[in-house]
Amino acid sequence: MTERMAAVLQHVEATKETALERLCELLRIPSISTQKQHRDDCRKAARWLAEELQGLGFTTSLRDVSWAEPGHPMVVGHDDANAEKVRNGQTHVLFYGHYDVQPTDPEALWLTDPFEPCLKETGDGRKVLVARGASDDKGQVMTFIEACRAWKAVHGDLPVAVSFLLEGEEESGGENLLPFLKENQEELKADIALICDTAMPDRETPAITTSLRGTVAEEIELVAASQDLHSGMYGNAAANPAFLLCQIISGLRDEQGRVTLPGFYDGVTVPDEHTRQQWRTLYPDDAALLEDVGLSHAAGERGFSAIEQTWCRPSFEVNGLAGGYQADGFKTVIPARASAKVSFRLVPGQDPLRIRDSFRAYVRAALPEDVEVVFTGHGASSGFAVNQDSPFLLATLDALGKEWGKPAVMTGCGGSIPVAEEIREALGMDALMVGFAQADDRIHSPNEQYGLDSFFHGIRSWVRILAALAR
Repeated sequence: MTERMAAVLQHVEATKETALERLCELLRIPSISTQKQHRDDCRKAARWLAEELQGLGFTTSLRDVSWAEPGHPMVVGHDDANAEKVRNGQTHVLFYGHYDVQPTDPEALWLTDPFEPCLKETGDGRKVLVARGASDDKGQVMTFIEACRAWKAVHGDLPVAVSFLLEGEEESGGENLLPFLKENQEELKADIALICDTAMPDRETPAITTSLRGTVAEEIELVAASQDLHSGMYGNAAANPAFLLCQIISGLRDEQGRVTLPGFYDGVTVPDEHTRQQWRTLYPDDAALLEDVGLSHAAGERGFSAIEQTWCRPSFEVNGLAGGYQADGFKTVIPARASAKVSFRLVPGQDPLRIRDSFRAYVRAALPEDVEVVFTGHGASSGFAVNQDSPFLLATLDALGKEWGKPAVMTGCGGSIPVAEEIREALGMDALMVGFAQADDRIHSPNEQYGLDSFFHGIRSWVRILAALAR
């Protein structure tokens, strides 16, 4: 460890409490991007971050976007020393994160105010900060900002050129991001992008997520009669959208758990045996992934473990169903309408637009006369995989291993972080996804939390990574 980096790490240890206070201040802003009543809160969070970066010597601006709703501002910041560093051939990194958060419903399940951070101790003695956005993604964003703050405080400078791109629409589709990246290619292009929006496989093993699943999200509504019908007077004779919808959905997976759409698996590959063995070491059986949520057996594609089903295999899921009478008691009706929210998770090699078209064609072909369908798209993104020969990847793995005292691993992720593929498409560069969240952080759920160990080790990790990328 160099003396310069050691001094920065000492500063991190000495300023833990103030770093935590800053995170809490950001968490108090209810920046829910998908709810119109929180538009001003989203802008407030963006301004808060811009002011923090300005205080660290970054030239920062809020960029309004209007290609698609909801249109929350991008925060763009460049270290004032970047130009000289780039001229001298130093590494230039673009850090990406998001300041928006998920809605808090169901409110009744929160044990504390979701926007008043609460420090708690878990059953195993771990201290966690409970608040909406604590893990996804405000806590993670602040790990990088605090690492930059520590370097600046000790040495007045950063070891590499650093730029920031913080968005406010990741939790509401992020449709403005790609056009924004394309319109600002020259300004935002760097050597490597760094993303902190992923998790560790366990409490002790640091990881870089080197592959992501993309997604196709669709809402479908079947419409038949002009009104709900009495099932005694019209039963059998009238088309039942709820029944038809169940038929259509059930036909999308076969007995082996495979998706039945024609061409769905075109371009899909199986990881090499070395990678699969590394994953088996982390997750020796299906329960290792599933037991924390009360399950034990993989329910998807046969021949693949639970972790492989989520990290490297595509899937189809039903996210919500609606139709007919839902209140207390019973009402014998044939609903005039029925709807479903469904999603496909995609791996590298699959074309999301082709799969969306295939899905819509499948639904239309299954409809009898008198039934119409309305589709509403909710985003489509490709899977992503990092170039595993990247020197930036190798340097980051080494830095993480030194901080955590355990070799860092390369993992997959069942979720979608479209920005990784969009950065590659628009800016022509790779993205390293380094995150410190845990499986029990309850992201998108009531009582979301972020461990203090994740937060402080995360800051220290970025201190080391910045030094490693400079070399």
